[in-house]
Amino acid sequence: MSVIQINLLTKAYKLYPTSWARLREWLSLIAKPRHQLKWVINDISFNVEQGEALGIIGLNGAGKSTLLKMIAGTTQPTTGTIQITGHVAALLELGMGFHPEFTGRQNVYMSGQLLGLTQKDINELMPEIEAFAEIGDYIDQPVRIYSSGMQMRLAFSIATAKRPDILIIDEALSVGDSYFQHKSFDRIRQFRQQGTTLLLVSHDKAAIQSICDKAILLDKGRIAMQGPPEHVMDFYNAMIAEHENNTVSLNTTSEGKTQTNSGTGEAEIKNINLLNSNHEAIDVADVGQNVTLSIDIKINEAIDELVLGYMIKDRLGLPIYGTNTHHLKQHLYTLQQGDKINYQFDFSLNLGEGTYSIAIALHTADTHLEKNYQWRDLAFVFNIININKAEFVGTTWLPPILRCTHE
Repeated sequence: MSVIQINLLTKAYKLYPTSWARLREWLSLIAKPRHQLKWVINDISFNVEQGEALGIIGLNGAGKSTLLKMIAGTTQPTTGTIQITGHVAALLELGMGFHPEFTGRQNVYMSGQLLGLTQKDINELMPEIEAFAEIGDYIDQPVRIYSSGMQMRLAFSIATAKRPDILIIDEALSVGDSYFQHKSFDRIRQFRQQGTTLLLVSHDKAAIQSICDKAILLDKGRIAMQGPPEHVMDFYNAMIAEHENNTVSLNTTSEGKTQTNSGTGEAEIKNINLLNSNHEAIDVADVGQNVTLSIDIKINEAIDELVLGYMIKDRLGLPIYGTNTHHLKQHLYTLQQGDKINYQFDFSLNLGEGTYSIAIALHTADTHLEKNYQWRDLAFVFNIININKAEFVGTTWLPPILRCTHE
């Protein structure tokens, strides 16, 4: 059952050249518009099922916050419909709804009532809100003296004091410290296990891919892509690199996954192999096995500099390890058309059992954002099996030396 149904949603704001133009339009008896419409959301439609987690990503100005405000009910759409089933708790703009001159405790009562809680409910939940926020005596101090992190702690604690049917979070957690972010995401995961539907706007790739079931990429108020979080985040990262030239493409691999390719093409990836100690190509390796990542590159046009980077990702697309020849201080300069280069990286696959992928990037400087010749996600996929190691869990093999003293 869909708990959120969005159908052909649009939002436009009126832009007036001057405040006098706004006043004239209001007072005029003739229906002559003196404004222009700025469309920030254009014909968006999607559904979110009960218990699902949807990640919403996009560049600044793509319309993410406006979309969430309409779903939360703080802004009305221009056209289209929003149907929501269940109780909604929203954590949108930081400190939204807080009165700066009131204490944290007083703001808990005001914000809680806006969420539909009674005074009795808030009285019962107050100890839990205080304990989760961990702001100590500041709870009885004016909010105007709070840091942004303290405001976020209190706002999140209020919004999640009682498990909502739908939880909406817009980037607010990004201002918190690492400890509270972990604590907050643990609570979000608990809510998800209990059936809460989640809408999350974040630039944190790990958060989107580890928590969300699917993702939507907004671009200029429209849905540019939707699907599994890994595929959407890969496309988003490529779009960031290529926002000035349209060189991003999507391919479907033999395994049915969506592979993102981008780049201007002056340098090209020709071949990728994972080699064992006998220099034989493999796609299945043992935990801890020594391997060589071999990558062949062709130069299609003369370039001043070439940096090659690779990133190993787990099955969810979360980064396990990445580096590049810039950080390894192995730059190549002044390359000519037709040059061929072979890179070989030797390392041990200290990984847990499972499926992994390797992304490859050819660029200048330290990242592909400077000049992206080619970037290919899911460039190589391989599997790790455990042949002879002691059983363990996780994505990383970190065998300990155990010492135990019994007196």
